[in-house]
Amino acid sequence: MASDNMALEEFSETGGLAAPEEHSEKSAHDLAPVFDVPVNISAVLGKAHMSVAQLLKLNRGSVLELDRKVGEAIDIFVNNRLVARGEVVVVEDRLGVTMTEIIKTEDSGA
Repeated sequence: MASDNMALEEFSETGGLAAPEEHSEKSAHDLAPVFDVPVNISAVLGKAHMSVAQLLKLNRGSVLELDRKVGEAIDIFVNNRLVARGEVVVVEDRLGVTMTEIIKTEDSGA
């Protein structure tokens, strides 16, 4: 009986098993079927913990102190999974994020 855990490289473009000699260099075109899959991306500047009473006292102009220091990297999440760290940048009149480090996890190859 075949294993249920097969690497992406083991499949041909027709969906069947690929022969070992068919393994060639992969390109972005090989990922075309997943290009339209929506993902949720979050850039987390920092976190703060407070009680509901403290939260209710916040109003316009209140300062919320975060757990990060100025210049410290921010976390970048894709579908609630930490994938990178980066820095906040200004692009024209909008905020953006520059990725400075890609986070590789042990279970990413599952």
